[in-house]
Amino acid sequence: MGKISSFYTVPHPPIVVPEVGRGEEKEIKRTYDALNEVADQIANIKPDTIIIITPHGPLFNNAVAVSAGESIHGDLSRFRAPDVQLDLQIDVSLVEEIAEYAREDNILVAKVTENDAEKYNVRYGLDHGALIPLYFINKKFSDYKVVHITYGMLPKTKLYKFGMNIKKAVEDSNINAVFIASGDLSHKLSEDGPYGYSFYGEIFDKEIVSLLEDGNVSGVFNIDPVIVEEAAECGLRSYYIMLGAMEGHNIKGNLLSYEGTFGVGYSVMEFKLEKGDESAYKLLLENVQNKIKTNMKDADPHVRLAGESLTHFLINGDYMDIPPYVTDEMRNTKRGVFVTLKELGALRGCVGTFLPTTENVCEEIIKNAVSAGIYDSRFLPVEIEELEDIDFSVDVLTEPQRASVEELDPKKYGIIVKSGPKLGLLLPDLEGVDTVEEQVNIALEKGGISADEEYTIERFEVIRHS
Repeated sequence: MGKISSFYTVPHPPIVVPEVGRGEEKEIKRTYDALNEVADQIANIKPDTIIIITPHGPLFNNAVAVSAGESIHGDLSRFRAPDVQLDLQIDVSLVEEIAEYAREDNILVAKVTENDAEKYNVRYGLDHGALIPLYFINKKFSDYKVVHITYGMLPKTKLYKFGMNIKKAVEDSNINAVFIASGDLSHKLSEDGPYGYSFYGEIFDKEIVSLLEDGNVSGVFNIDPVIVEEAAECGLRSYYIMLGAMEGHNIKGNLLSYEGTFGVGYSVMEFKLEKGDESAYKLLLENVQNKIKTNMKDADPHVRLAGESLTHFLINGDYMDIPPYVTDEMRNTKRGVFVTLKELGALRGCVGTFLPTTENVCEEIIKNAVSAGIYDSRFLPVEIEELEDIDFSVDVLTEPQRASVEELDPKKYGIIVKSGPKLGLLLPDLEGVDTVEEQVNIALEKGGISADEEYTIERFEVIRHS
């Protein structure tokens, strides 16, 4: 059975490499010494594989990127040190195992090779976020393979789950691994820093260091988002994955060094793990559920009902009862309803009924919210981890009425086109649909109806709740 023998958080300032710093590395001597200490520890462990998470490789909004070639090269030529370079072998079998576990959990993994790099419009190679910590390790120990991962812009708990996938994959192997979460802390510690000064920079650095030292997983995941945004950090998502790989353990961090000399926070930390009884992942999901309930409490009752319906179904596997906060109109009206989900602004699901199929608007919302989140065939089913980042909107439809082309207005009316059993529907006021002709053509295409077929048009209005 394989294991991850040690975990580290490290920064990646190019200036800490003597060939780049040319004497200035002495200004961050504590960081330099701590990186050498980490290298000494890893040399004593003699791992088969080093797993490194970096912010600076191929970055995707909806996927984690994993280098998947046989080997990988990197150098520091962009920092005027082309002679600093590494050529490493990739642990391909572990990469495949991690990707398979992630796939089972509906986490997208972009396996990037040199051939794929052009397709993804990214560069294949060791970025400085990985190369700089590995530079120090290679001075002491070089007989290892690497798993090179760039975190994606996924929901926080999904990155944690990906860390759990890494843990499972290692335990299924017979390798001895080391885990490195590469990332700098705030880039706004002084006016001389790369992004100027923010009062929140020092607050973030103190808070994240303290939380990691205490092994407070929930605390790390619940840092005030304003503080995170203002701090301009690049390490937090690496830490989310690392903490996931520590799932099932009590964690204590030992801070080896912290410096903010150049306006950027550089933290080096090692971790001690003891087997624990409580699942941090379960607590994180409970936090997500509680946040959703809190956030939805003051929402429009249509929107609140949609959000709580999908949340209830994902947790309990059945449809919720009609709650007491809905209005009398919602209870006593039968209408068609569309529920739309957007994740970070992008469509994540949309399902609806243009005529009512249940006893009232409440039941229509409850049913269609679940369908939009789980049964929209264009998307993978929504998972609990995503709910924090999903916005709900509800369109309640008026009864459709026959109409001519001259009576249409794509901003005011939605349309239904029918030809025999074929039907195409388009909601009103959609981005990019500005003319009646565009609206009709799109509706025909959705219904699989040719423009030269005979068809009827009905129009309807919607009351949009968002």
